[in-house]
Amino acid sequence: MNLDSIPRSSERRPLSMTVKSRVSSRVVYVDLVDISEGGCKLRGKLGFAEMGDRVAMKVGGINAPLGIIAWVDGNYAGVAFEGAMHPAVLDFLCENRGAGPDSPQLRRII
Repeated sequence: MNLDSIPRSSERRPLSMTVKSRVSSRVVYVDLVDISEGGCKLRGKLGFAEMGDRVAMKVGGINAPLGIIAWVDGNYAGVAFEGAMHPAVLDFLCENRGAGPDSPQLRRII
């Protein structure tokens, strides 16, 4: 399968960060490789996910829409969100989390 040939409904944006997620009720830490309004690409340990697994995750402290593993290729997996991330949220994440160590960090205020 050529993963680059899969039609996309929205532009993928590179975003490199580690996220805590739940894949089929298991907590796993994975690297988020890219993200779009409709899904994202994850990199984890071999076998961390299988096609059809349900996924919940927080990206930069923001709940991403629930998703389903749409494809798996070695250590990589694609998540198709059941809803859509708002473009402004994607702008915020990409501008503030992918810029490097001096970029502003999201903080939870209680």
